[in-house]
This record gives sequence, C-alpha cells and structure tokens, in this order.
Amino acid sequence: MPKKALITGVTGQDGSYLAEFLLEKNYQVFGLIRRSSTINFERIAHLQDRIELIPGDLLDQSSLLSALDRVQPDEVYNLAAQSFVPTSWSQPVLTGEFTALGVTRMLEAIRVVNPAIRFYQASSSEMFGMVEESPQNERTRFYPRSPYGVAKLYGHWITVNARESYNLFACSGILFNHESPRRGIEFVTRKVSHSVARIKLGLQRNLRMGNLDAERDWGFAGDYVRAMWLMLQQEQPDDYVIATGLTHSVRRLLDLAFSHAGLDYREYVEIDPAFLRPAEVCHLRGDFAKARRKLGWEPSTSFEQLVAMMVDGDLGIVSRSTTTASLAA
Repeated sequence: MPKKALITGVTGQDGSYLAEFLLEKNYQVFGLIRRSSTINFERIAHLQDRIELIPGDLLDQSSLLSALDRVQPDEVYNLAAQSFVPTSWSQPVLTGEFTALGVTRMLEAIRVVNPAIRFYQASSSEMFGMVEESPQNERTRFYPRSPYGVAKLYGHWITVNARESYNLFACSGILFNHESPRRGIEFVTRKVSHSVARIKLGLQRNLRMGNLDAERDWGFAGDYVRAMWLMLQQEQPDDYVIATGLTHSVRRLLDLAFSHAGLDYREYVEIDPAFLRPAEVCHLRGDFAKARRKLGWEPSTSFEQLVAMMVDGDLGIVSRSTTTASLAA
C-alpha cells in the first residue's frame, strides 16, 4: 500500500511543491482545506485530479480530529500559517491562533488519533531575528523580531515538547527564505519579479521598496520540500536548519531581477518608509551542515537561477494576462 500524507497549507507555495514531490514518490496525498468561498486553487490546479482535499481548520480542534481519523495518514506536514511577516503586526492575535496554537491543535489531534503518525512542523529563520552569531544553526539562540517570528517560535518549541513529552515522531524544519514563481505576490522576491515584468512591458512606471540593505539567505522552494520529506524518513526525529549558507541583500535581488530584463533598477526603484518594518531583521544566513551530514541534503538551485526563474515566470504571466485582456476588450 502507498504511504499516505496529509498536508496543511496545500494550496500555498510549499504545499504545491510538496504535493508534487510526494506524488512522484507514489504517496497518496491529501490536502487540508478551510471551508471558504475564496480558496485559491491556482498552485494545485494541475494536481487536483491526483490529490484529495479534506475539510479542516487549524482553528478548530474537532475538524482536525475528523480529518486525521478519516485519512489515517502516515505523515502530516504542517505548512499552514499566517505567514506574511508585515501582516503579523496588524493581526498579531490571528497570527498567534494559526501559526502558534494551530500547531498545538494538530499535535494534540495526532496524539489522540494515532501517536505513530510522523509530524513535520514548518519552523522559520525569522525565529532567529536579532541574530547573535552568523551563520545560524540549530544551536543558535532565538530572538524573534515580529509577532510572526514569536508565533513560529511557539510552534517550534511545542513540537519539541510533544516529541520529548509523548515520544511523538515530531520534527521541525527551520527553513530560511525559500522562493519560487509560485510565491505570493506580497512577498518581496515575487513583488520584485512581478514589478520587473510589468515595468518591462510598459504597465508600471516604478517600484516602491523599504530597506534595501536587509540581507537574507534565499533558496528555491522546490529544493526545500525535499528536505521536509527527508526529515520524516529518519530513524529518529530531530530538528534541522535548511538554507543555502549564502546571503544576498534586497539591493542585490533588485540588481539581478532588473538586469535579467535588461533594465537598471536605479532608474525605477523608490524608497517608501511605509514598507519599513517596526523592528527590522537585518541579516540571516543559515548553516545547513547538519542537514547535509544526516539527511544528505543540499540546495541545487543558485540565487541567480532562482531570480531568473521568477522574472521569466512573471514575464510570461503578465504577458499572457495582457494579451487576454486585449482580446477581451
């Protein structure tokens, strides 16, 4: 019988790449979906005849119990969260409910339905926040600088606690920033690639940005979901930093993206204080030595390849939408 996996957040960037990966591994894949009239299935539209969508909500304990009882999964990947850092300042309570307590609800549901289920929690490099050493590894002290980072830290530690208290096979992947053409347009990498495409095609005049000197360790989401799966295939559960080990500034991101389209970012980018964070995280760089040693994992996509992939993707999307709009008119 094929293994069964339940993915929360299956309609998101990571969920769609993970579903593809698991299907290639001959898993039976289920996705947990909140009941809503505005669900966006765009990222999994090509997979909907191969995965089964199950109703459930991280805010509702009984729905999680029902979903687990119905699916009886071998593995649960908890990728759902309120994951846009700027929104966490305007909606800190909701962020805490989804991103922190949602993890507790899922772990409790696993403990009740079947403690043998293997659990993956999507932790975040934002937990490091105001870093005290670089690069950051599994032993680096956490100092989150946003409600999102604080909520993720709760989710991380409640996963560790469930592992140590109830002997659950529960792992946390401390993932550094991972991007793709499927990234939400509100995130800085996709905001840049989409704006570059619109500027190149004459649909936009400039791009407003915040702190150009902030540095991140950016990787490709398609590489990172492989690490999630590898964590749940080990003999013992553990936590791992997943990163590229390289940092790039937002300014470098702009330079690469605009240059790929034959443009100079300095002619189009404007600084807008509205995009500055109340508490900035200036530098993040991950040390994935443990993942390389124990999981045999390492990234396969360079930052330059990633940026080119995203710009090309958005050039195609914007061009097609412009053509469709013109035909409709």
